[in-house]
Amino acid sequence: MARCRRITFESPSSSESDSESGFSSPSSPSATPPAPPAAPVEKSAPSTEPLKDGKRKRTSSNSDNDNKTNASKRPRSQTMDVSKGNEEPSYPEHIQDPGETYLSGVQQGKKRKRESSDNDNDNPTKGSKRSQSGKMDVSKDNEEPDYPEHAQGPGETHLSGVQQVVITAIHATDLTLGLRRIPSGFHVVVNADGAKCQTSNKTVHIDQAVVEWNDRILFVYASFELGPMLGHGELLRTFEISVGELLDRSEKSNPMIFQPKQQEVASPCTSLLMTVERRLSAENDAAVLCPLTTLTSSDVDALILRTNAGHGLLARYRRTQNSSDLDQCINHFERASDLCPMDHPCRPAALFNLATAKLVSCQADRRYLDLDIPITLFEEALDLRPIGHPDRTVTQLHLAISLLSRFAQRGFQTDADAAKGLLGKVVDVCHAKSHIHRAALLAIETSALHPYGNIDANDVGQERPAASMLPLSPNQLAHLAEQYEVISLHYDALGYYNTMHAYRGQLLNNLGVMLGTRFGRRGNDEDLDRAIALHREALALCPVGHTDRSSSLNNLANRLSTRFSHRGNDGDLDEGIALHREALALCPVGHTDRSKSLNNLAVELSTRFSHRGNDGDLDEGIALHREALALCPVGHTDRSMGNDGDLDEGIALHREALALRPVGHTDRSGSLNNLANELSTRFSHRGNDGDLDEGIALEREALALCPVGHTDRSKSLNNLANELSTRFSHRGNDGDLDEGIALHREALALCPVGHTDRSKSLNNLANRLSTRFSHRGNDGDLDEGIALHREALALRPVGHTDRSSSLNNLANRLSTRFSHRGNDGDLDEGIALHREALALRPVGHTDRSSSLNNLANQLSTRFDQRRNREDLDESRENLCCALTLLTQHDPRQLNLHLSLADVHLSFHHSRLDSISPGEDPDSLTVSMHHLKAAANVVSAGLRPRLGASLRWIHCASQYSHCTELEAYATSMQFLDAFMSATASVSSRHSAMKEFPRTLAVDAASCALRSGDVYRAVELLEQGRTLIWTQMARLRTPLDSLETHGDHAVALMKKFRDLSSLLDKPPASNPEGTAKVSVEAEAARYRRLVEEWNRAVEEIRKIEGFSRFLLPPLFSDLQDAARDGPIIVLVASKSSCDAIIVPHSQPPTSIKLPTSFEKLQTLVVKLQRTGEPALKKALMELWDDVVRPVVDNLGGFAQRGSRIWWCPTSVFNSLPLHAAGAYRPGEPLLSYLYISSYTPSLAALIKARKSYDRSLPVPFAAIGQNLPAGHSVPLDGVEPELDLVRSLIPPPPTVSFTKITSDDATKSRALRALRDNTWLHFACHGTQNYKEPFKSAFLMRDQPLSLFDITQMDLSRHEFVFLSACDTAVGDRSMPDEAIHLAAGLQFAGVQSVVGTLWKVNDSTVEHLVKAFYRNLCGDGKMNSKRTARALHRAVQSLASDKSIPLEQRILFIHIGI
Repeated sequence: MARCRRITFESPSSSESDSESGFSSPSSPSATPPAPPAAPVEKSAPSTEPLKDGKRKRTSSNSDNDNKTNASKRPRSQTMDVSKGNEEPSYPEHIQDPGETYLSGVQQGKKRKRESSDNDNDNPTKGSKRSQSGKMDVSKDNEEPDYPEHAQGPGETHLSGVQQVVITAIHATDLTLGLRRIPSGFHVVVNADGAKCQTSNKTVHIDQAVVEWNDRILFVYASFELGPMLGHGELLRTFEISVGELLDRSEKSNPMIFQPKQQEVASPCTSLLMTVERRLSAENDAAVLCPLTTLTSSDVDALILRTNAGHGLLARYRRTQNSSDLDQCINHFERASDLCPMDHPCRPAALFNLATAKLVSCQADRRYLDLDIPITLFEEALDLRPIGHPDRTVTQLHLAISLLSRFAQRGFQTDADAAKGLLGKVVDVCHAKSHIHRAALLAIETSALHPYGNIDANDVGQERPAASMLPLSPNQLAHLAEQYEVISLHYDALGYYNTMHAYRGQLLNNLGVMLGTRFGRRGNDEDLDRAIALHREALALCPVGHTDRSSSLNNLANRLSTRFSHRGNDGDLDEGIALHREALALCPVGHTDRSKSLNNLAVELSTRFSHRGNDGDLDEGIALHREALALCPVGHTDRSMGNDGDLDEGIALHREALALRPVGHTDRSGSLNNLANELSTRFSHRGNDGDLDEGIALEREALALCPVGHTDRSKSLNNLANELSTRFSHRGNDGDLDEGIALHREALALCPVGHTDRSKSLNNLANRLSTRFSHRGNDGDLDEGIALHREALALRPVGHTDRSSSLNNLANRLSTRFSHRGNDGDLDEGIALHREALALRPVGHTDRSSSLNNLANQLSTRFDQRRNREDLDESRENLCCALTLLTQHDPRQLNLHLSLADVHLSFHHSRLDSISPGEDPDSLTVSMHHLKAAANVVSAGLRPRLGASLRWIHCASQYSHCTELEAYATSMQFLDAFMSATASVSSRHSAMKEFPRTLAVDAASCALRSGDVYRAVELLEQGRTLIWTQMARLRTPLDSLETHGDHAVALMKKFRDLSSLLDKPPASNPEGTAKVSVEAEAARYRRLVEEWNRAVEEIRKIEGFSRFLLPPLFSDLQDAARDGPIIVLVASKSSCDAIIVPHSQPPTSIKLPTSFEKLQTLVVKLQRTGEPALKKALMELWDDVVRPVVDNLGGFAQRGSRIWWCPTSVFNSLPLHAAGAYRPGEPLLSYLYISSYTPSLAALIKARKSYDRSLPVPFAAIGQNLPAGHSVPLDGVEPELDLVRSLIPPPPTVSFTKITSDDATKSRALRALRDNTWLHFACHGTQNYKEPFKSAFLMRDQPLSLFDITQMDLSRHEFVFLSACDTAVGDRSMPDEAIHLAAGLQFAGVQSVVGTLWKVNDSTVEHLVKAFYRNLCGDGKMNSKRTARALHRAVQSLASDKSIPLEQRILFIHIGI
């Protein structure tokens, strides 16, 4: 009976690894192969390529699923299987018991012709019984073996006697080509009638092309171990062959040639040659195959079945990505491990198999937190494979890979260190040519080049280098260039195929993709150019109609896009777009790859729009992105890619993408960063503070997800630092600048010499240091910044995409140093660098306008130094050209207008008659036009616009230009808006110090010089007491709106609600509060301000409310003078003036015979002790200020009537009410008029509002004689309060409350202030000059501060007497803000306040209090309008008491009605 043998060729990997062929290289072809073996090529699967600015393009390729090979039992046939652990599941029916390994029987039948089958499942020829004959078929999926010379006709082979057919040698070539796992060895299994024999397990090195078995064959199963083996591994080749054909091939030395499997390009074992002999059955030879006689049991059988099934399912999962296969695989391996108790020899192998499958599962499902499980399993397997164990090194390798995977996700340095140690041991032990040794070297190399990052099995194109060391899916073989040796494998395989071979195109495509990816890693231009050439050749092999043309078009387009990004060649960009269009045309509606093709074309069009500014490209790109998004509904795996169209929709999509990556998701930090980038872009475009603050908050969260050691920490540090820098430029907060520099330093430390991102990090830190130099003037910052820029430029040689940026930055810093030190060499070098940078930014380049601006500025500077007219002409031309390149809303317009203003001022200075055609011949007017235009660039943001307007003021004032007053008005409008967005009164006070403190008085002085007195008063009201004005706006009553319908009522409620929220003090932030929390609160406040502004705009649309909360007109302000004229005193460096504002007559301005400097000297004189010096100073005050006013008051106020002083600037520090001649027979002001003060006209108008009140009048007297921190009591406090009680009317006119001693705490005083409309304070008072809102009345426990008072509504309060020191002394550095206790009470709503200018004596208080209250309410009536007259008379009564010094008689003042 003829017998056929089933020969199974298996490769037991020395690891249970899923390591890809990056850990294996192709064998070199044999020196004289019998026939060209199949080349190792594998089609590339669709992948995601990383793109610039966080966008990702799809790299399409063909990834087909392998068809399963179904084998049936063949009781009377022999088959040969070539296997290696990554193929089809081996089902239980194929696990046969060991049997005879030699063929014996009488060969009597006919030799039959080989039959072919087109069965998709590649079922071997089925079961007919073949007596007298045998047939051997070689089958692999749908492929037929290449045996053209063996197509024989029917015939018979007669053997005399009973003979044996003995296999004496087997030769196999190219066993490692296309392998996806690290092989430890290979063996051949021959099955004949249920008997199985197997060769020895031979290791194969990288450079070994041929493997030969000619020793005595041992009967052991192949597996992924060299130690006790478990299972047979993965099936590589299965075929059947008749004995006759086997003998014929042996005699002719004609090997079987294998083509790659369907859907694969590279596959292992390209040829097989078996040498056989015929022998008599009686003969005996040592080389004869012997039966396998290993002892079996039911447990062992089950263990093998489970293991083999697991390997097969894992292999199929890698092809199909069917998660159920992976789940079943894990189940089989878990059952197998259960069958191996602690002392079982196969336990390490079972644990290893389970660890491998678990690791793949963690990657597939992105469950990186579960990486602890496979790591633990690998560690246990390693413990069971001690030093000397043949599988110890491979276990160490895969444990290291797993640790690196965990390190990539969690950033634990201990994992990285442990992995490094394990890899070092593998390299030390393994043969230098072994696959394990090379895998370890690759892991070490990759981890050194790219120490962090991760890619999982379903995310194949992302730039995450650590993935090169992770077990990957088969489709990743062609996409991860981190698997460096795969490139050499493909180059070797390319030599096997001629131009017309069907697989050459796929191989070219794969190799091109990998070279492109390696270019992205290493930046070698040769890789990129070679990749493009390969893709072009691959496309030529895919003519119109070819199924792979779309993929090839897409891949070539993507490589061209990469080269455009690298070199800026427009031809590459245009060709890429054309190729993407053709690829899209090949993906009609319904095609599975249409969304990817839409996305790719849209991204390229967006790139071209950014490069050239063609609106058509932008619109088409948005339309394509919309269509692509529609093809990715909610839940689609590609939806979170965040395709972006216009800014708003792009941000909305990024928000959706972020929502799909909740806390704990491995890609959350990437989504946070993407959304932050989009918000930053929108902020740059529109200047919305909310976008900036939210972006910073998102970047902080992203940084928190990248702890020390994380791969993306450097980028995250850099992103946050850049955003903080932007906010500093926008708002000027020093903390943002310093924190940004600290973050950039940390980022630079993570990019040592040789790091690919070092130049960027150098550049960023240098820029921030330069900013700080400009802000603070520290020479060290400037010099360090220049040194860093030089190093960055050296890392960006000619051809580098970022060279122009480095040239530009270094040039700018050299220019700064020239301005600082005057070294001509710096200026000339800077101009040369700017010219080189401009040459690298041709027409269409997005940064060309910036480069033109920078060069123009330096040329203008050189003109100022050397007066070369050509420099100035070129400067102006460049600036005009740059301006035309910007869109309407580009914020960079502001700087260009400022630069043009400077250039035209230079023309004006130099009197050069060289104005461009069509321009105003007056260079000065043109300059002012550009300054005004700069201030009106809305997208630039409030702070830069305010800076531009202040520059406008400076220039217009310097040249006395007619636009000066308009510049002042613009600046004050911006300052008011800027202050409204500041969250607290204290922060507003700090912000005010950053701007000119005399802005309002300078504006009024300008208006007076132009003869516009009305405008002068309006500007003073608009630009002074800004802090109080902001507070007053939030407390504006709107009762009159109720009569204007439901919409008005709703607006009124909205306005009140928002005002209430804004009026609340911001939450206190104790030291240590996270910056993100502080910034979130500030951002919340600004959003409320925006909503409040919108509500105000809506209210202004209602009839009668058109000027709601707008700066008041003079006609409105004049009502403040209802009870007497108001004298507004204006002190600026240009002039000192007085404006008399009557109630119904036009205002009168008076130029005072003094100056700003003389007034400052007078303030100092008034601080001297001694009555003679004080009188002399008061006389000077009379002569220079008060007397000129009195001389003009006759037409507005009768003698003995009331007048109000509204001082500004330095006048706030002068006791105007006490001025006089102090000479016999000459008047004092107090003899002529009753003086009161008001910080502003609006405050006085507000105080005049009356409310109905009923008796009794609630009056509280609050005294504290021994406050916290004081040891000496104020003895006069108790007697003073008792005196007040005795002088005011009794009930029912007054309800009196006295609070003193231990009861006079802060909380009790606040309640009394809230519940009583008349109050008298007798205590210590303090003025905090550094933080004036901390000025306070000192209580028993805590101070009652001015800030506490500002939070109260005192709009119904009538009177407060402040018997305390320094209650009417403001911040001398910002006098126009009138920040003191007395003014604070009036702004809070109190009608009349009596305060003190300096320290007061107890004896003075006693005399004055007695006289004051007798004059105020001696007739039993309580009327706060009497306050000023009562104080006036009380002070006059003190004059007769010579024991009271002059400085004590004049220290009390009245503020209010």
